[in-house]
Amino acid sequence: MSQGKMADDRRIKAAVDLISNLPDEILQHILCFIRIKLAITTSLLSRRWKHVWCEIPSLSLDATILTAASVNKTLSHYTAPKTKSFHLKTYRSKYTPHINRWIKCAMSHNVENLSLDFWANSYPYKLPDFFYNSSSFRQLNIKLIFFHTIVPECTVSWKFLRKLSLSGCTLSDESLAKILTGCPILEYLTLCHCSELKVLDLRKSLRLRTLQIRRDMSVPGPTQIVAPHIHSLRLLNSQLSCTFVDVASLTEAKLDICYVSVNPNLKADFLQTMVLKMLEKIQNVEKLTFGGNFIQILSLAEIRGVSFPMLKVKTLTLDTDICQYVIPGIERLLQNSPDLETLTALSRDFNSMPGKYLDQYLKSQGFNLNTCWRSTSLNNRGVDLTSEHVASFVELMLKHTKKLDKMLVLLDERFLQFEIEDVVVPTFPHNKNVNVVLCATKLMVSEQW
Repeated sequence: MSQGKMADDRRIKAAVDLISNLPDEILQHILCFIRIKLAITTSLLSRRWKHVWCEIPSLSLDATILTAASVNKTLSHYTAPKTKSFHLKTYRSKYTPHINRWIKCAMSHNVENLSLDFWANSYPYKLPDFFYNSSSFRQLNIKLIFFHTIVPECTVSWKFLRKLSLSGCTLSDESLAKILTGCPILEYLTLCHCSELKVLDLRKSLRLRTLQIRRDMSVPGPTQIVAPHIHSLRLLNSQLSCTFVDVASLTEAKLDICYVSVNPNLKADFLQTMVLKMLEKIQNVEKLTFGGNFIQILSLAEIRGVSFPMLKVKTLTLDTDICQYVIPGIERLLQNSPDLETLTALSRDFNSMPGKYLDQYLKSQGFNLNTCWRSTSLNNRGVDLTSEHVASFVELMLKHTKKLDKMLVLLDERFLQFEIEDVVVPTFPHNKNVNVVLCATKLMVSEQW
C-alpha cells in the first residue's frame, strides 16, 4: 500500500473517530435531519452508534413509503423518554388499524409537537378518545380528508397546547368549542378547509393571539368570526360570506380572496359589500396586507363610487400583480391612509381573478372600459412589465402618500424583461426624502398565503 493511501485512510479514520466522540445529544440532533431508515443504518457503523438513533428527539415516519411492519419495528426500538416532534404520514387505507397504536406510542414518549397527515386516506378515520388527553402536547398539526370528522366525545385536556392546526376535516361549531375549552393557553390557531364551521366564537380563548383561516368554494368554513383577543389575522377567503363580528384587538391583518378557476362566476356586488365591511372592522389596524383579488374588488367599488373608510394603517403591503385592475383600489387605499409610513409592493401573479370577468361585470353595470382604467397605461397582466410600467406604478404610489418614509417594491424576476437599473424613480416635493428600494427576486407561491 502506498504511503499516500495509508495517509488517506488515517485521515478518514480520524474523522470517523472525531464524529463518534461527539456527545449522544449532538449525534442524535444530526440524525434528525435524515430519513429514519438511513438514521437506523448508522447503527452498523460501530457499537458506539448501535443505539444512538433510538433516542433521537425528532421522529418522522412516512408510511406512504414504509411498510406497517417496518414502522412497528422502528417504534419497538425507539426509547427516547421525551420526543420533541413526531410526524406520522400515511395515505394507505390498509394501515388505518395501525394508526391508533402509532399515535399511542408517540404519546407514551411525551411528544411535544405532533403532526398527523392523513390527507389522502380514503378510509374514514376517527381520532381515539385517549388522543384528547395529553399534558405533553405543545403543538398539534392534524391534516385529514374532508369526510373525516373531528367529534371529541370525551373531555378534551390539552392544557399546555399553544399551537393548533386543523386541515381538511369536518368540524362543527360545538366540536371546536369543546376543543378550545380544553386548550386554556392556546396562542395560535390555524383552520384550513374545515367544513361545517359557521360561527367561529373565540371569546373564551383569552390567550389566543394569532388566527389563520383558509377556505375555498368546496369547503365553506366559518361565516362569522368573533375573535376579540387576537392580535394577528390571516384570512384567505373564498367567494362566500365571511363577517368580522369582533376583532377589536387586531394589530395586524392579511386578507385576500381565493379565486377558484373551475368557477368563473364573479359575485362582484356581494364581494364588494363583504370586503368594505371588512375594511370597516380593521380601520384601526396599523399593519395591513392585501392580496391582489381583494384589491381588484376594491377597484370595482372605487370605479362605482362607493365610499371607503379611512384607515390608520402605518405599514401596508400590497401583495399583487402590477396591472390595470388593481390601480383604482390602490389609489383609494393610499388616499385613505394618511398616516402611512412604510409601503411594500410584492409584484407577482397568484391565483388572480381573470380581468375579463371584471370587464364583463363593469360592462353589465353600464361602464365604459376605456374610462374605467384611465389612471394607468398598464397592461392587463404584469407578465409583460416594462421598466416604464414599474416607474409609473412607483410614481402613482408616491403621489398618493404624504408621510411615507420607505417604499419597497419586490418584482418577481421570472416576469422581468428589463434591468432594475433601467427604472427611473420619480420624486415629488412632499416626499423627496422617501427611501425607495426596487429589487428583483424569485417570489414563490409558498411565501404568499
